Amino acid sequence: MREKIEQIDRLMSPVLSDAQAVELHAVLVACLTSEGKGVGLQRSTTEYIELFLSAKKLEGCSERSLRYYRSTLARFAEGVTKAAHEMTTEDIRDYLAGYSRDGRAGKATVDNVRRVISSFFSWLEEEDYIYKSPVRRIKKIRTSRVLKSVYSDESLEALRDCCTELRDLAMVDLLTSTGIRVGELVQLNRRDIDFEARECVVHGKGDKERRVYFDARAKTHLLAYLNSRCDDVPALLVSLHRPFRRLQISGVEARLRKLGEDAGVKNVHPHKFRRTLATKAIDKGMPIEQVQVLLGHSKIDTTLCYAMVDQDNVKRSHRKFIS
Repeated sequence: MREKIEQIDRLMSPVLSDAQAVELHAVLVACLTSEGKGVGLQRSTTEYIELFLSAKKLEGCSERSLRYYRSTLARFAEGVTKAAHEMTTEDIRDYLAGYSRDGRAGKATVDNVRRVISSFFSWLEEEDYIYKSPVRRIKKIRTSRVLKSVYSDESLEALRDCCTELRDLAMVDLLTSTGIRVGELVQLNRRDIDFEARECVVHGKGDKERRVYFDARAKTHLLAYLNSRCDDVPALLVSLHRPFRRLQISGVEARLRKLGEDAGVKNVHPHKFRRTLATKAIDKGMPIEQVQVLLGHSKIDTTLCYAMVDQDNVKRSHRKFIS
């Protein structure tokens, strides 16, 4: 029956407006199938959002991502008063344009909002709550690519020199040699570390497991830190004073900021270690597919965004191959 409905939709689409096509599809589903979601169950946008978030949670979406989806879609539901199944492409374009007009966000942020809304409507379409996603015709918002800086070897040494605690030195070396996310770092337990093989298992986005590798210096400083501890907390990194608790993301960020201030290194952030690793790996000839696996990216485009090719290497290559 579903194939029949799709065939009727295709045959009638040239002579119907978008609104008429949506209405026809909803009537066909309601009359010819047992689902009848389109007309029979016209939920509010808030109800659709809750269903969408439940589906995302079942797919293994992280709590952080779910919170972002919820807040973004809640603002969207407030900004566009129509029910989701009544919204048009123009309604969504006007909503996104409002961000730019009000100066509330840059192009990158607006495109992130567009992607969340697009994901929401694509799910509604897949579940037959709507006939066709109104976001289909809204293209990706072009943003100017900003070349973000990476740590130089001198900056990394300066950070190490300012580490007065074994924990901080181990933390800097682990971030430098593995390129793991800060969220992955704070989730690590002692048992996750294989010192013999110099590797550890991390749980990335979507709770995906992967192996990452660290160098001899990180191994030395990690062992020294763990041997100095007098607690039995399973977490790899803990607070410096009693009661010893697992270090949180905010704690890592604050500590690195302080190290940066002491070392005279600007904009020290855990994510910058990740970008530095990707850039150095690609500059030294590591295949991009292997860098993708190392960083735990599901799409290679994400890896390419992280990697900033060193301009000096470009200059040397130009002289070698072209000049």
